[in-house]
Amino acid sequence: MTETTSKYADFEGLRARAVALRREGLSRRQIRDRLHVDNNDLLNRLLQGEPAPEWTKRPNAKDDLRAKARELRLQGMTYDRIQVELGCSKGSISLWVRDLPKPERTRTREQASAIGRRGWEATLQRRDAERRAAKQKAADEVGTLTDRELFLLGVGLYWAEGSKSKPYRTQERVTFVNSDPGMIEVFLAWLRLVGVEDEHLRFHVLIHETADVAAAEQFWAELTGAEPSAFGKTSLKKHSPKTNRKNVGENYRGCLVVRVLKGADLYRRIEGCWCGIVGAAARADHRNRT
Repeated sequence: MTETTSKYADFEGLRARAVALRREGLSRRQIRDRLHVDNNDLLNRLLQGEPAPEWTKRPNAKDDLRAKARELRLQGMTYDRIQVELGCSKGSISLWVRDLPKPERTRTREQASAIGRRGWEATLQRRDAERRAAKQKAADEVGTLTDRELFLLGVGLYWAEGSKSKPYRTQERVTFVNSDPGMIEVFLAWLRLVGVEDEHLRFHVLIHETADVAAAEQFWAELTGAEPSAFGKTSLKKHSPKTNRKNVGENYRGCLVVRVLKGADLYRRIEGCWCGIVGAAARADHRNRT
């Protein structure tokens, strides 16, 4: 400590030498080496108030962009056009040109709105194409289902959408209700897999009375391929004027109820398999966590 103090005892003399070297154009490193100053805090004090020589300053990579942005702004370009030209952010452009006069409006508000709509429509089309591509890629990844995969899928599907027995009301029957044609197709494929014959299936349609009931009945009959005798009477839901329904139009076909006759044994099998799936998933999750 004594040696260090004595080394820098003449602070004013040391500062005078440091300032002189700085004004000669030396860098901090050169001054430090020349004066043998090993303490950065001390070096800062010695050079306090003395600007760095120009040659030590790093060039700003955006200086050229700033100059170009100002030039384009003076030519009457908007922030959007400058951004397209230079590829930099609007925030940077604003900082660079905000002191310059705004270009005169060359189009009406209606024209500007039309341009904006066209740009948004292009964005929506691009997003829609990306959405379709992602869905198709996912669909292709599924490939062919094995019987085991279809069986497990059907059990999960039923437990999510089918009727279930309750502790307070024992009803061991297989009834599946859904408005999605794909769900109905998968469930029917599952029923065939587990050996349910067509003559043990019954169907009926649930639909609002304001819909095209006949068209809906025909749609579900064609989808299932069932005989007319397998369909019961359609249940009509009364229309409530206070309800703002979204499920309207020609694509609204109500729900299809699929019921398996004498399905108690099948229901017990479904419930048991679901318990097995839950247990297996818990064990797999435990392995993944450890």
